[in-house]
Amino acid sequence: MEFWLEYGYWGLFIVSFLAATILPFSSESILVAMIFGDFDPVLLVVYASVGNWLGGLTSYGIGRLGKWEWVERFLKIKHKTVEKWQRKSEKYGAVFGLLTWLPIVGDPIAVALGFARTHFLMTSLYMLIGKTARYALVSYLLLHGFLL
Repeated sequence: MEFWLEYGYWGLFIVSFLAATILPFSSESILVAMIFGDFDPVLLVVYASVGNWLGGLTSYGIGRLGKWEWVERFLKIKHKTVEKWQRKSEKYGAVFGLLTWLPIVGDPIAVALGFARTHFLMTSLYMLIGKTARYALVSYLLLHGFLL
């Protein structure tokens, strides 16, 4: 973890990006450490949100390409899982992007939104809102003593 902390805001950005793609990172653990460090909480939320959002859009893009082999190989998401979330994505549309911040299912949702070819700008906006809300809530709860 110290390795990422050395890079400050950009370290958080990179971890948040990777956490939304292929690697099982916990961007929240880095965020927590940085909140109790000498970092601006607002900038932490911005860097974490944008990094995680761009990572989610990468998963969306891979889904949009429609290559199951890539999804299974690079994202380690099973075909059956994506099909399940794709049906829901087709039903609820871009609004489903709000849920891409969720642990475990967020990546399959992003891929499924791509496979379902939901409206890119709306999906992108909902993904950004959901991911920003998560980091803002975690930061708020930490700063006000509700967590830890």
